[in-house]
Amino acid sequence: MIKAVFIDYTGTMVREDEPYTRELLGYFISHSELKDPREVLKAVWGKIKELEAASHGDEFIRNDERIDIILKHCTENYGLNGDLEYMHDTWRKIWVHAPLFDDVKPFFDRCTKPVYVLSNDDHVYLEESMKEKGLNPAGIISAEAAKACKPDRAIFEKAFEIAGVKPDEALFIGDSITSDVKPALELGINPVLIVRNSGADRSAVPESVRVIGSLDELDE
Repeated sequence: MIKAVFIDYTGTMVREDEPYTRELLGYFISHSELKDPREVLKAVWGKIKELEAASHGDEFIRNDERIDIILKHCTENYGLNGDLEYMHDTWRKIWVHAPLFDDVKPFFDRCTKPVYVLSNDDHVYLEESMKEKGLNPAGIISAEAAKACKPDRAIFEKAFEIAGVKPDEALFIGDSITSDVKPALELGINPVLIVRNSGADRSAVPESVRVIGSLDELDE
């Protein structure tokens, strides 16, 4: 029996292709050696994943600190020469102001089980985002709380502790096979993969995993 719903934030609740992201990409392209948005995303995202994997326990660092490291890395390796403070501030705006997908608030309103936001983002920005968007989750499980980032099992175990549920009593909704679905399966959580792009390749999705295109498809 499902007693709690955990939901990912970026890409699941809020849009990744939004004005501040496009602003940051454009600024990066105009102030670095990388001139293709795909090159920028590959360089930055690769460094983000590297830092998240190394950020654990006593070595844990918040997103704010990771961004400074990434910007320094890009300065040293890709000729980034812009206003780093401006870039960091724009990154913060993405965390807070990225707009909700249209199906998110209706899902929160009708869900009969407590809904918890689970994210690698910093707690303070998640709280600010929820307030701005008029959402009232039962709780927020941030990487800070667990001192670990998805897909590390520690952040999911922290979620069980906060929600007071066992793995098989939780539903987890996310948009990533690697960061959301696979760790959920390994821990015995009921995963739901949301694929908002109807043309996306679904061949890598495990057969046992429910795939939806919108939160409107969930009855919870």
